[in-house]
Amino acid sequence: MIYGYIRVSSDKQTIENQRFEINRFCENRNIRIDGWIEETISGTKNYSKRQLGKLLRRIRKNDIIICSELSRLGRSLFMIMEILNICMNKECRVWTIKDNYRLGEDIQSKVLAFAFGLSAEIERNLISQRTKEALARRRAEGMHIGRMPGCRNKHNKLTGKETYILKALRRGLPLSDIAQRLHVHRSTLYRFLIDIEYYKRPLLHAGEQP
Repeated sequence: MIYGYIRVSSDKQTIENQRFEINRFCENRNIRIDGWIEETISGTKNYSKRQLGKLLRRIRKNDIIICSELSRLGRSLFMIMEILNICMNKECRVWTIKDNYRLGEDIQSKVLAFAFGLSAEIERNLISQRTKEALARRRAEGMHIGRMPGCRNKHNKLTGKETYILKALRRGLPLSDIAQRLHVHRSTLYRFLIDIEYYKRPLLHAGEQP
């Protein structure tokens, strides 16, 4: 499969210029585009949250992605490198027109794939190290790390489901059945009812007590 990928950052930009470039490139090489992916979204948005992410999940060996230039894939070097590394691992190819870039099976691509993977690993390690240093500095300054003792998160899996739970209790359903339907443990449901002060209400119904 051969895919044409087009991305613009705003509605004011037009996809037609990129489509024209890709079509002309393919016509000169007697190539036919099997599918188009077009999206209007910032290149700073992670590729996994774009149509490009869906494309990267379904591409197969020997597939080709053609775009006007590498910057259409992403706006940061590391994002582009990560995308190209995914393509290398899946043994598909990426061609760009303006950059005249070709990611394929040659030795240059394999060297680039190694560099991509190494750079991504270094970046992950740097982020982890910066996080550890920041936490250590906060501890040294006497600042508390994490949730305060005795403080519960105001939101949990059952937040927003109060109406359903209360109606189920009024129908006489036991806590275990309600918890099973909501895919939570019975004790989680019980603590939630305590948090919303359900057991302080005047009339308790049969089947509501844990």
